[in-house]
Amino acid sequence: MAANYIIKECEMVVFSFPQCDSNGWSWCPQSPLCIIRTWVGTVAILVLSWIITLYTLWQMVEMHEMVPGKRFDRYHELGQYAFGEKLGLYIVVPQQLIVEVGVCIVYMVTGGKSLEKFHDTVCSTCKQIKLTYFIMIFASVHFVLSHLPNFNSISVAKGVQPEVQYGYKAKTAAGTVFNFFSGLGDIAFAYAGHNVVLEIQATIPSTPEKPSKGPMWKGVIVAYIVVALCYFPVALIGYWMFGNSIEDNILISLEKPAWLIAMANIFVVIHVIGSYQIYAMPVFDMIETVLVKKLNFRPSTTLRFFVRNFYVAFTMFIAITFPFFGGLLGFFGGFAFAPTTYFLPCIIWLAIYKPKKFGLSWWTNWICIVFGVFLMVLSPIGGLRQIILQAKEYEFYS
Repeated sequence: MAANYIIKECEMVVFSFPQCDSNGWSWCPQSPLCIIRTWVGTVAILVLSWIITLYTLWQMVEMHEMVPGKRFDRYHELGQYAFGEKLGLYIVVPQQLIVEVGVCIVYMVTGGKSLEKFHDTVCSTCKQIKLTYFIMIFASVHFVLSHLPNFNSISVAKGVQPEVQYGYKAKTAAGTVFNFFSGLGDIAFAYAGHNVVLEIQATIPSTPEKPSKGPMWKGVIVAYIVVALCYFPVALIGYWMFGNSIEDNILISLEKPAWLIAMANIFVVIHVIGSYQIYAMPVFDMIETVLVKKLNFRPSTTLRFFVRNFYVAFTMFIAITFPFFGGLLGFFGGFAFAPTTYFLPCIIWLAIYKPKKFGLSWWTNWICIVFGVFLMVLSPIGGLRQIILQAKEYEFYS
């Protein structure tokens, strides 16, 4: 999760939170009361998502070793235990693949745009270079890192800007509603750790006396506190400063001091380089396992070379073709992240533990499921519309 894209949550949700008055939809209100309502609604959605995803992550950590003597090291293994060998695979694997491939594509775009911003900041008089080339530069790193065997091998402007506008960015009621849907997907994208948490927990030593869930849960708490302390201020203060003119990536909106903006973009590049590998490793594992066990390929360095290079090239090509940061967040956030993050852990929990009907646990899980389904259905609509609108004005491979 990259902190620089959280600003998009407020740009899409706070500022696109639909309102209705006696005359129908109103999408560009500037009254203090309306602005307060939108801020309250946005903060409520941000906090609710933080709480729900923390709860579902706790479920994942707890279920990792719920069977004595057995560890569920992969998301699909947990699904198979809950739903059966075949059904578990059919339910979990497609969603998890979409999440991990989607994250890798978005990180390609993020890395390329951050490199472009760094170049334009430190050399403002230099000739402009196409975004396509910066994405290719970012991808070149992964053609090397992708051949490492595992995770362990990877070792500001001031004040409110002039003429800031807090009204809705869209000029029509329909645009406002679609932006709101896309903003929900942006929020869902911010909480992607569920898809690799079991793989991460599998690296922690575990004994009956000291199970891995103890240190893992402590790490989760620290991580979520850091998320709250870093993401929320960036989103809320960023919108307060720039209003609805904020870019999808807040670092693109910032210009001074140049040295600090350049350094921040390099830090983002470093961050997404590691994050790309974290989400790519499970995909490599799945593809290579299928090729070896199902299609009878011989495990070899050559197989690894072609599989991993092909995957990096594929995500690079999609990122170059559709470098629409905000639209990709909204689409993948709702279509893939909502199921695996918001409600699939709850469904697995209900299937395995079977809590008392209408009890606290039962109600908690069903509330999360309903909220997650709401995100899954609505967010991709807004995200896809945004991609289509941006594609109309975009010169491909420019």
